[in-house]
Formats: sequence, C-alpha cells, structure tokens
Amino acid sequence: MSSILIIAAHPDDEVLGCGGTIVKHSNMGDSIHVAFLADGVFSRLGEEKLQENELARRRKSAKKACKILGVNSVSFADFPDNRMDTVPLLEITQSIEKLIDIHKPSIIYTHHSGDVNIDHKTISNAVITACRPQGKYSVKTILSFEVPSSTEWQVHGGGTIFHPNFFEDISETLEKKIKALEVYDEEMRDWPHPRSYKAVTHLANWRGATIGVEAAEAFMLRRHIN
Repeated sequence: MSSILIIAAHPDDEVLGCGGTIVKHSNMGDSIHVAFLADGVFSRLGEEKLQENELARRRKSAKKACKILGVNSVSFADFPDNRMDTVPLLEITQSIEKLIDIHKPSIIYTHHSGDVNIDHKTISNAVITACRPQGKYSVKTILSFEVPSSTEWQVHGGGTIFHPNFFEDISETLEKKIKALEVYDEEMRDWPHPRSYKAVTHLANWRGATIGVEAAEAFMLRRHIN
C-alpha cells in the first residue's frame, strides 16, 4: 500500500485533473490524501461579500466528491483565491512540507506549471521547492495533471506547454470520475466550454485513443526516483 498526496488549488481540480486515477489508487488499497490550498470562492464573491456558509458549502462538496473517489482524508488551507502569487512562496512551500511530513507520500499529483491560472502555477512551483530530495525523503514520483479551461489555454511564449509523457488508463473508472464531478455541477459549463461534461469525457477519450485504450488521464512526469 502506498501513500498518495494530491495537492490542488481549488475543489474540483482534483476530479478534473486525476479523478479516474484516484479511483484506481483507491481500488488498489492505497492511502489517498487530498489537500486544497486556496479557498476557491474569494475571487468570485469578493472578500467583503464572502459568507461562511458559502465556504462551508464548497468544502462539503469537496468532501462528498472525494468520498466518491475513495479518498481517505481531505484538508483545506486558506490561501487567497486567484491571488496566491501575492503570498510569499516560502509560506506555501512550508505548508506543503507539513503535508509531506504528515502523509509521507510516495507519489504527489499536482498542477502543471504552465497553467494560465495563477494559483495553479504558484502551487506547482511550491511543490517542486518542497520536494527537494534531501534527508528522509518519501516522494518518489511527482506528476502534473491537466485542468480543462486552464492548462490548454496557455500559448507558446506564455509559459510551459503541457506535453504529456505519462498516461493512466481510466477506462474502468471514468464513470466514477464523472459522478464525482457532478457534485461540482455549479462549476460546470455548457458545451463547447472545455469544463463541460462532454468536453471532459471527450478529453479522456482522446487521451485514451493516443495510447490505444478507451479513456485515460494524461500527466507530465516531473521527477521519478527508482
């Protein structure tokens, strides 16, 4: 049994990025931990209008979605939504180091450094900083996932383009991924928006077709220690 840590900016990123893979880890009996670092609501409601019940509702949805996926624990930090670049990277890195110390993961899944969402970028950089392979280091593999409506919108010259080199067959777990995504229905959009159910399913089918299976999730391997 392995310990798996998913470090995401906002609730729904975990399902969009690696929901099918999480289910596979759960089916194998791995211990799975999801950490959300940004609150996910400040930028839309405005800090002055933010109500505690809205934040509680969002976190309740996250716990429900993670339960569907088979996650063992869910944690929340309070870094400002879509403003994580205003926080010293050291603070974010230290919060991730604490998570690593608690869960001692062998695999970390997190955001791609080239995403257009600033929280995704910041977390990706902080994860790499926190994962310096020194001392009693548990992390053997770091994988970056793609989040529709952020990862694919990067342009050449604007940042690192997502070129997947690691794939997970989710042919048997895509249905449960979509079921978990339905918990975040208020975050979904109508087709042809990339964060629509149809687009998410098409993406899984396309990633699957590129490796000869029905459905897959694609990742960029950042580091692997064998």
